[in-house]
Amino acid sequence: MQQQQQQQQQQLQQQQNLEYSQFNDQPPFHVQQHNVPDNANQAPPLFMCEPFIKTALVKGSYKTIVQLPMYVDYHEWLALNAFEFYNHLNKFYGVIAEYVTADKYPTMNADPRTEYVWLMPNNRSASLPANQYIEYALTWISNKINDQTIFPTKSGMAFPPSFLRDIKGICRQMFRIIAHIYWNHFEKIVHLSLEAHWISYFSHFISFIREFDLMEAKELEPLSVLIDNLEAQGRIIKIENTQSYPKLQHSTNSAGVVY
Repeated sequence: MQQQQQQQQQQLQQQQNLEYSQFNDQPPFHVQQHNVPDNANQAPPLFMCEPFIKTALVKGSYKTIVQLPMYVDYHEWLALNAFEFYNHLNKFYGVIAEYVTADKYPTMNADPRTEYVWLMPNNRSASLPANQYIEYALTWISNKINDQTIFPTKSGMAFPPSFLRDIKGICRQMFRIIAHIYWNHFEKIVHLSLEAHWISYFSHFISFIREFDLMEAKELEPLSVLIDNLEAQGRIIKIENTQSYPKLQHSTNSAGVVY
């Protein structure tokens, strides 16, 4: 009975932590770097090996796919793509979620140098098991997307001034889940014969965030070698200068698109 009460209290505390992070203005996640000695003789990760590195569903780059279509509102385009990327990531994670256990993955790591930690109500960063972190993150994103004050779905509703900051936070968090999957679960993706779908999804996602300058280069470091390789293959186009887009506070949802 006492153990059951302790588990209930722990679940309640976790829920309070999540609720805090949902209403906190700042994204509730941080990066913690670990010092790991370089090993030049270390074998490359599986996702950097052939034939997987050259697997794809689509030939060529995603440049024309991610560009803002003519007559489409800039903010609606960002919102629609963020929604689609989130839905696909949710499905990818769903097929491997049973393997992401707290005992096997006690921290939310990307590469061996990078750990993602969560901001708790006391403003202290907490190291969480990967499955708990990802559950928090996906719920945090879902709440953002389903918030009508951030992602309006009715005609005439304005996008908030904080919209771009929220989009960047969503993309940053999705990348962290992607990086964790690549470094820790890619063999499961291969076992399920999903590697072509997965790397195509990743190429599309990186092309999108580069087109609209949604993440900084340093945030992409855990997968920078993969990104460089995909650039060399012509599947991701490196953008030197991003295009200028309208200011956020003057935009409304003109089409009433349901995301």
